Amino acid sequence: MFDGVALHLTRRAPYRPVWALQQALVERRLALRVPDVLITAEHEEVITLGRNARREHVRLPASGAPEVISIERGGDVTYHGPGQITAYLICDLRQHDLGVKRFVWALEEAVIRTIARFGIAAERREGLIGVWVPRWAKIAAAGVRITRGVSFHGIALNVGDCLRGFDWMVPCGLEGEAVTTMSKELGSEIDLAIVADALSEEMGAVFGVAFRSLRAGAPRSEEEAGELRARIEREAVRGARRPEWLRMKLPAGRRLGEVSRVLREGSLSTVCQEARCPNRAECWNSGTATFLVMGPRCTRGCRFCAVEQGPVNPPDPEEPRRVAEAAASLGLKHVVVTSTTRDDVADGGAAHFVATIREIRATMPGATVEVLIPDFGGSESALQKVLDARPEVLNHNVETVPRLYAAARPGADYRRSHEILRRAAAAGLSAKSGFMVGLGESAGEIRRLLGDLRDAGCERVTIGQYLQPTRTSLPVKRYWTVEEFEAWGRRAKELGFRHVSAGPLVRSSYHAQV
Repeated sequence: MFDGVALHLTRRAPYRPVWALQQALVERRLALRVPDVLITAEHEEVITLGRNARREHVRLPASGAPEVISIERGGDVTYHGPGQITAYLICDLRQHDLGVKRFVWALEEAVIRTIARFGIAAERREGLIGVWVPRWAKIAAAGVRITRGVSFHGIALNVGDCLRGFDWMVPCGLEGEAVTTMSKELGSEIDLAIVADALSEEMGAVFGVAFRSLRAGAPRSEEEAGELRARIEREAVRGARRPEWLRMKLPAGRRLGEVSRVLREGSLSTVCQEARCPNRAECWNSGTATFLVMGPRCTRGCRFCAVEQGPVNPPDPEEPRRVAEAAASLGLKHVVVTSTTRDDVADGGAAHFVATIREIRATMPGATVEVLIPDFGGSESALQKVLDARPEVLNHNVETVPRLYAAARPGADYRRSHEILRRAAAAGLSAKSGFMVGLGESAGEIRRLLGDLRDAGCERVTIGQYLQPTRTSLPVKRYWTVEEFEAWGRRAKELGFRHVSAGPLVRSSYHAQV
């Protein structure tokens, strides 16, 4: 189940402000600032013309006619007004592995299930969009627009006495089309709010979204639409509710204190601390840690990460020696070294990685070395320096599926990351990568990502649950279950990965020594 917000407008809404609200939410959805959003509204009278509309299909009276608005949705001409519920779903089709036709089918299915709850049988008509009752009277019309994978506009369900508006038009461009309402079919009036709630529940069931309900008066202006958008965005920051299996207890032990002391005395940082890793106590108690070189601050602004941005200092030439001494003091057999992204350094810090590898090898000849590297800004020569140093494991995290890069990893490039892994495998190193789930990716996107990693030659992969580290970070869109992580682990094994760690609390260096 993905997380979502359902906004129920409790007063009749003029069309234009709700249209503006949809457009604003589409941009926020593309930026991952909101999850899927469902808006249900009862509009003041309006006729809308889709991209394929023909003006002769509008037959307005000489007086008392509603406003006619041309919009960018698909379809012909339709009517919105009192007695009708319009459901607008701002939904990322890629998250749900849906094409446009399947998406429209799902909207229709939600309506069919909704009115079935009130005892009305309904069905589709071959080659047409919408929902009909069996005697071929149309009860719901759909018209959508997809912008960069995100939908808006939606489906209108005739509930109460709204038929006069259909006398002013040729509904959906179908001459002689009969139109009906739920009240007409049942012979009694129905409360629109009850139908809207039922429709929200069925939308959630069909699309696999757990909608949290908000109620608000309809916006009367674009300014009020902006205030509603901000309210939805604030609600989205809460994210999905954290399940019980992620409520872990932190262990204690003497080893925990020893690791803390060694790091403090060596003036060293760990990604365990800076990225707020949920496994740091467990790993430190077992005597492992991932050293974070070149300082605790980053020069990029990935919206999923807890590592601070801010002023950075030049790499300390003495740090590689201190890392090696700390690793030896802790008796490590497998040493993991990573860094923040340092776009301010000419080679992205590649030479510093090389120096650290050499110091570890000189101090601990029997230890193996794993480096978790940034992308070095795409510099081929910088990457080659690290490859030539021959760490046993070269790790570079793709972090998320390609679609989410622009919003989650500004400054990164999926193809660049794929090429780093390919070159590492081609050089004979053990290539490793990791990614998070819970940012709004679909199961299909995860499958394709695993396939891409294997195609690049990766033999190690880690899969973990994204946990929102700060209020300004991206919200969690979904918590994947323990069983689902186990299934992803099996899938990765089937694809040929030699070492797989998949679980809600798994991170890049979790059980790295295995």
